[in-house]
Amino acid sequence: MKVIEIQGQKIGTGYAPFIIAEMSGNHNQSLERALAIVEAAAKTGAHGLKIQTYTADTMTLDISEGEFFINDPTSLWKGTSLHKLYQQAYTPWEWHKPIFDRCKELGIIGFSTPFDATAVDFLESLDVPCYKIASFENTDLPLIRKVASTGKPIIISTGMSSVAELDETVRTARDQGCNDLILLKCTSTYPATPENTNILTIPHLRDLFDVQVGLSDHTMGIGVSVASVALGATVIEKHFTLSRADGGVDAAFSMEPEEMQQLVIESARAWQALGKISYGVTEAEKKSIVFRRSLYISQDMKAGDILTPANLRAIRPGSGLLPKYYDILLGKKIGRDVKAGQPMQWDLIGENYD
Repeated sequence: MKVIEIQGQKIGTGYAPFIIAEMSGNHNQSLERALAIVEAAAKTGAHGLKIQTYTADTMTLDISEGEFFINDPTSLWKGTSLHKLYQQAYTPWEWHKPIFDRCKELGIIGFSTPFDATAVDFLESLDVPCYKIASFENTDLPLIRKVASTGKPIIISTGMSSVAELDETVRTARDQGCNDLILLKCTSTYPATPENTNILTIPHLRDLFDVQVGLSDHTMGIGVSVASVALGATVIEKHFTLSRADGGVDAAFSMEPEEMQQLVIESARAWQALGKISYGVTEAEKKSIVFRRSLYISQDMKAGDILTPANLRAIRPGSGLLPKYYDILLGKKIGRDVKAGQPMQWDLIGENYD
């Protein structure tokens, strides 16, 4: 699988997972808070900080009824129109440069999700290093073509998409010149439940489309994300806020700094633990092998005494014969005097005492 590099950060199975902190609308319409989120994300060790580039008018129509109004009683955003939601959540375009500049200062990769062609043109003027396509836009082939034409790496969330739709998306991106493509398994519910996340899809995505894969995770906690690493995830994206208690359009399913730091640490540990297929004693285990069970003389014995369960035991440490020889040795005669604590060896049985 091809290793993808973004501003010197390598993404692939040979490297710890690339962790993205998604700011989304958690800035709560404050640039000061947005910059504080960048700083907090950098301190956690996250590798990327992502924002979103749109306006309410480029997302939808200013209509407050019908399908433009959220009536779903289970939705976090029930009782508001799409237009008002996006007005509340959008990141003002004049904030992008200060946010990206702060990312550069702190060594975290700043980039964005564009939602239409004007957003791509704007982000190109800021020379972003890569792009993210949201699940709700992954069937917008004109947008995919526009982003792919930049020649920069693209990360695409796969929420709600059929295999046929993803095939169209991947073909479109590649036909337009995208050579660095990452697909993220995503469940487009907010928050998502573990049982509805289906991370077994991750290796299937990788093998089906021959791409780097990862997880856009809307579940609470870090368990699902860490588990995804064992299935081949090389990128993990989580929404990020300073504090869920502060509220905001995405706060309810966003991670706080301590949680993000744990995700960075534990996902790296999970990746390290993958290692390789290995049996037998590893180099690190060589000092431990002495503490295996083995056969020991457990009572003082005289030459000619018979080995019985009372005087031959399988105990720790491991300097004696392996316990698999226990039944063979029972009933044999000892060839010389031995003290309790003597490791059992074949030469303790004399030639005339078998």
